[in-house]
Amino acid sequence: MTSVPNAISANPSGTLARTDLPLPGRREGKIRDIYSLPAEAPTAPRLLIVATDRISAFDVVLPTPIPGKGQLLTEISVRWFSFIRGLNVIADHLVSTDPIDLPGIGIKHRSSIEGRVMICRAAEVIPIEFVIRGYLAGSGWIEYQEHGSICGVRLPDGLRCGDKLPEPIFTPTTKASSGHDEAIDYERACTVAGRAVIDRLQNVALRIYCAAAEYALSRRVILADTKFEFGYAVDEHNHISDELILIDEVLTPDSSRYWPVERYQPGREQDNFDKQYVRNHLLGLVEAGQWDKTPPGPDLPPQVVADTVSRYVEVRDRLFGRDSSRAGS
Repeated sequence: MTSVPNAISANPSGTLARTDLPLPGRREGKIRDIYSLPAEAPTAPRLLIVATDRISAFDVVLPTPIPGKGQLLTEISVRWFSFIRGLNVIADHLVSTDPIDLPGIGIKHRSSIEGRVMICRAAEVIPIEFVIRGYLAGSGWIEYQEHGSICGVRLPDGLRCGDKLPEPIFTPTTKASSGHDEAIDYERACTVAGRAVIDRLQNVALRIYCAAAEYALSRRVILADTKFEFGYAVDEHNHISDELILIDEVLTPDSSRYWPVERYQPGREQDNFDKQYVRNHLLGLVEAGQWDKTPPGPDLPPQVVADTVSRYVEVRDRLFGRDSSRAGS
């Protein structure tokens, strides 16, 4: 595999809530805008993924963007792609992070997406999210209290919120094109994607999580859980190949729970460096009867916005250093 290009330094500045680039096939996810890039054989089709500053919670995109969040997510994800490539467990979709590699894009458009770009191999997405949990938190904690298990995985009795699990576990969810993702068990995941594929990718996801969690711990960060997505690469003839690759973002504060080591205390909700801070604010509104988790989402107060940026910056700095965009792996 080729080396991952360095992300541009993500010192958050400015806000980008939406893009409108002169490229075909625009699609809008909760956070990312995706475009098709023209390609001819022998080059396989590629996509442009631009991380905006939108933020979502409970599957609702909130009206208040988080300035610089897209740059931070891109930088953290790219750094982790570089780390994962060193594990030699699976190929990935990342080709470049440089806007100059985009055809038909002028200086003005390139400048607007600087530091937010991932040019990627196209892939047929496997509709399963590979959630790996090393600690008991979030929806896993809720399910454990009700059933003593998560996604069919039986856990020891007497665990507390925030406890480290005896070993990391795979708790798949469906990847819904609209609406809410659904937690499922291992057998149902196999019916969706095939047992051989689930077996292989479960092992890949667990290996990545364990290596990443060990590295994060050395940087005073607990990686409590995360999710990975995979797909089949599209080849130069625009056919879906049998090559499985890692896609989407990896190990960002949007897709993972990160906790500071020095404030970790099982038996309570943990201080965090991730999107849970925003979720907690919104849950307060839900409890007060001011929101019902349906669109449109509520505006975020300026202090919540500032604190969210601060948390994302701190986890970036802890994991990779303040000048991580130029640092080596």
